[in-house]
Amino acid sequence: MAHWLMKSEPDVLSYDDVVAKGVPEEWHGVRNYAARNNMRAMRLGDECFFYHSNIGREIVGIVRVVALAHPDSTAELKDGKVVWECVDVLPVKKLPRPVPLEQIKATPGLENMALVKLSRLSVSPVTEAEWEIVCRLGGL
Repeated sequence: MAHWLMKSEPDVLSYDDVVAKGVPEEWHGVRNYAARNNMRAMRLGDECFFYHSNIGREIVGIVRVVALAHPDSTAELKDGKVVWECVDVLPVKKLPRPVPLEQIKATPGLENMALVKLSRLSVSPVTEAEWEIVCRLGGL
């Protein structure tokens, strides 16, 4: 199983919103080729940190991939082809303690995390070691 980080602006879609829906959430609206390719690489059961961007700037929970990459329902076709894809996720658990970006940047072992190095990328891989450190920081 691989691990990932997915960013969402909490005033658009928060972790609590995903929990409240109770049905798989299409992770739509991603318009970056690297982020799209990361979603294409996801497999069923992969887990992702849910990061609140802009407001909060912290990892707040974990979601699981429940549908593989498929056409993004919010995307227009380009030359008759699907360019933008997304996965569907379901909530797994909220972190007992959110892990703020400042703490991530200051924690040994997380200095090379894609969240730190590629700060504008909305869907990024997380190494096993990074996953374990963040889970520990978040109280899991």
